[in-house]
Parts: sequence; C-alpha cells; structure tokens
Amino acid sequence: MGAYGLVRINMELLPHAHSIFSPSSIQIIYAASTSLGQRNLKKRIAYSSVSHMGFIIIGIGSISDTGLNGAILQIISHGFIGAALFFLAGTGYDRLRLLYLDQMGGMAIPMPKIFTDFSILSMASLALPGMSAFVAELMIFFGILTS
Repeated sequence: MGAYGLVRINMELLPHAHSIFSPSSIQIIYAASTSLGQRNLKKRIAYSSVSHMGFIIIGIGSISDTGLNGAILQIISHGFIGAALFFLAGTGYDRLRLLYLDQMGGMAIPMPKIFTDFSILSMASLALPGMSAFVAELMIFFGILTS
C-alpha cells in the first residue's frame, strides 16, 4: 500500500526522484545479502521482500512510463508471490514443526505438492525469465535506461 501511495500521491512531490537510486540500490544489495544469511525460512522471505521493495522504489524514481508500469507490476506480482510464499512456509511449519532451513532436509518426501509449489514460487520470486517478477524488473530497468 505504501509504494502504491507513493506512485499515486507523491509523484508531484518527487522533483529529485533520481536521488533515490543510490539508497534503493544499497537497500537491494543489503537485504538480499542479509536474506542469504538467514536460517529461518520466514525471515529469509521477509528480507527478500525488502529487497523487492527496493526495485519498486527505483521504478518509481525513474519517473518514466515504463519504470512506473514496472513498479506497479512488481507491486502486484510481489503481493501474490510473497503472500503465497509466507502461506506455504506457514503450512510447512504446521506440518513439519521445523523453522530452520538446515533442519528441513528432505521435505519433498512428506509433502511433495507443497514442495513443488514452494519451488515454483521461489523461482518466481527470483525473477527467472517467464515469471511475472522478471517482466516487472525488466520494465524497471528499461525505465531507468530511458529516464
């Protein structure tokens, strides 16, 4: 909601929008590297979410049609992907009673459907080609280049 409010309300208030590229880039790198160091699955998803918000802020800061459309698509895409990942992490915790990744080895055997769904959504969160997050991040990068 906050990122959409920034697009909808504060566009006229961003005369120096290009100055938010550096903090957002630092946010992406810091949150992604912190996410890699997490053992807790839900914390890893949360830090990944913070990293995706950096892409959204960069798209808003580009103040180009392509960048803004990419940011809005990223908001929608991340909303669905993030909610589904948290749902599946909670479902996995309810079934296995394990919270740390190093203890979850072999979770595909007791719950193969949840494992498959989680794998597909993880690839979507990574913005692999063919997924909605890939299209959104590509649009954001094109928006940066055209601004």
